[in-house]
Amino acid sequence: MLAAFDAATCDVNEAQILPPVLYTSEAFYAFEKDAIFGRDWLCVGRTDQVPNAGDWFAIEIADEPLLVVRDAKGAVRVLSAVCQHRGMVVAEGSGNCTKFTCPYHHWSYALDGRLLGAPAMERAVGFDKADFALPALPVEIWNGFVFCSVDPDPEPLAPTLATLSDLLDHFDLEHAHTVIGETYRDLPWNWKVMFENFNDGYHANKLHAGIGDFSPSENAKFLDWSDTDNHVTRLNYFTHIDGSFNPMAKVILPVFPKLTEEERSRAIFSLVPPTLGLAIVPDGVTYFVINPKSAGLIDIHIGYCFAPEARTLPLFDKLLAQVKAGVDNFNVQDIWADTAVQKGLRSRFGPHGRYSWQEETLRQFNRWLVRRYRAHWPAPITV
Repeated sequence: MLAAFDAATCDVNEAQILPPVLYTSEAFYAFEKDAIFGRDWLCVGRTDQVPNAGDWFAIEIADEPLLVVRDAKGAVRVLSAVCQHRGMVVAEGSGNCTKFTCPYHHWSYALDGRLLGAPAMERAVGFDKADFALPALPVEIWNGFVFCSVDPDPEPLAPTLATLSDLLDHFDLEHAHTVIGETYRDLPWNWKVMFENFNDGYHANKLHAGIGDFSPSENAKFLDWSDTDNHVTRLNYFTHIDGSFNPMAKVILPVFPKLTEEERSRAIFSLVPPTLGLAIVPDGVTYFVINPKSAGLIDIHIGYCFAPEARTLPLFDKLLAQVKAGVDNFNVQDIWADTAVQKGLRSRFGPHGRYSWQEETLRQFNRWLVRRYRAHWPAPITV
C-alpha cells in the first residue's frame, strides 16, 4: 500500500490513481475518520447562518453531531451535540434559544456548553455540574466560514490557507451575502470521489459539453503546492470576461466590486479538505460542506455567497433561481458520474489509471491525503 501512495503522488505525468479499495473499504474509512476527520479542521458552515445571539444550527460530520451557536457575547462556538448524561442528541435542525435542553431527561446547557440544570440528581454522590459541560471544539473563522476541530489542540488553520486567502482577497467573503441552498442526502459515493470530481477540470467540457464550454479544460492553470497547504486550488480561464454558472454563462448578479479584469476572466475551484469545496465566479460563490457517513455514502450541504448589494435587487429571488438552475445543470451530470464511478471502483476490474496534465489538482489532493495517511498509518491495517 505504501508503494501505491508513492505512485499516486509523483509527477502528474508519471502518477497513477489511488487504489480503488481506499474508496470502498469500511475499514479504511474508519481509519480516515481518525487520521483525517479526527485531526483536521472541518468547515461546518457560515457565520451568517447564526447572525444573532442564541442562533444555532445542528450539523453532523463523520458521525460527530455538532451544534454551531452564537453565544450571548456574540462569539461563534461549536459544541458537541451529545448530552453528557446518556448520549442523547441535544438538538437537531436550527433555531434560536437561550439554552439547550436535552429532550430525554431535560438536562439543560448554556450557549457556551456549561451544564445549567440536571433534574433529580441531588442523590448522585459527588455530582458536580462543572464536570458535565458539552465539549467545546476549537474554532477558527476564515473568510466567513466556520471551522472546528475535534482535536483539542490543532495547528492554526489560517497560515495553511494563505495562498488561497490572497486569491480571494478582492471577493471580501467575510462580508458577502449568504444564501443557504439544498441538502443532498445519502449520495452513494465516497467523499474523495466528490472532492476529485469537484476539482477535476479534465471533464469540464467533456461531461459538461454545452454548459461548461465557457471555461474549457485546456484553460486550466495550477498553483504550486506545498505540503503545508490545506487547500487544493486551480484557476480556469473563461472564453469571455464575466463568465458564470447560470444558463447564460454570463454574470447576471453584481460582480464583486473589487475584482480586477483578470479576476473577472476566470473561475477559481478550491478544496479545503476534508469538508469544504468552493466554485467561484465573478458574481458569486457556490460552496458545499460534505458529511461522510460511510465508505460509500455522503450528505452534501450547498450554499451561495454574493456581493452584498445583490440582496437589494428587486429581482434578486428570480436571478437567484437562475443561478441555482445553472448549478443544478452541472449537479445532475456530476451526480450521475459520481454514482457510476463509485460502482466502477467496487468492481473486481477497478481502475489503475494514469492522470492527464489537466488533473494536476487530483495529484495534489493525493499528496494532501497521503501525508496524513503516512503520519497515522497503523501496522497492520486490513482494508
